[in-house]
Amino acid sequence: MKIGIMGGTFDPIHLGHLATAEAVRESFSLDEILFIPAARPPHKLGRLVTDEHHRLQMTILATRSNKFFRVSDMELRRTGLSYTLDTMNELHETFGRATELFFIIGADSLADLKKWHAARELVAKCHFIATTRQGVDVDFAAVEKFFGAAANEHIHRVTTPGLEISSTDIREKILRGRSIKYLVPEAVEEYILREKLYCGS
Repeated sequence: MKIGIMGGTFDPIHLGHLATAEAVRESFSLDEILFIPAARPPHKLGRLVTDEHHRLQMTILATRSNKFFRVSDMELRRTGLSYTLDTMNELHETFGRATELFFIIGADSLADLKKWHAARELVAKCHFIATTRQGVDVDFAAVEKFFGAAANEHIHRVTTPGLEISSTDIREKILRGRSIKYLVPEAVEEYILREKLYCGS
């Protein structure tokens, strides 16, 4: 099997996440995309993150209409900091070593990949797909210099739909009482309003 991994805090998940996942699935002929909400991402320790229950429920609601999308709470059940290497090891134990894992990241994260926990070991264990938009350059030479031959074998680039949507902007819009329609799936919008998320009250 070839499984795509879409990780993130999903606070909240939005249409940009979904469009990117579907584009990658088609481009790389993946069997499915597994969405994994992060529990305690090390790079966001200084920011307050919405309760994991809400983020999980929004991810489930957002993905349920696509038969190729699944959601896992594996990182939410893990104690301590959430490292991608731990997730990849657990997925290989679950699906078997023959399963190819493709971790989806944004092009802006590609430059920071060398700073990730056990980065070289991680790249050796799974594929990375860096998504970029038309006209956005990725400094792949610097990545190749750090990871060597593994960069060409396990790090891929793909152009995806340029949906300029961010979770930060969505939270800000809600706080200001502005509409988020067509930025998130309708079911997610309804959930946010029902649970009074991000409204500051």
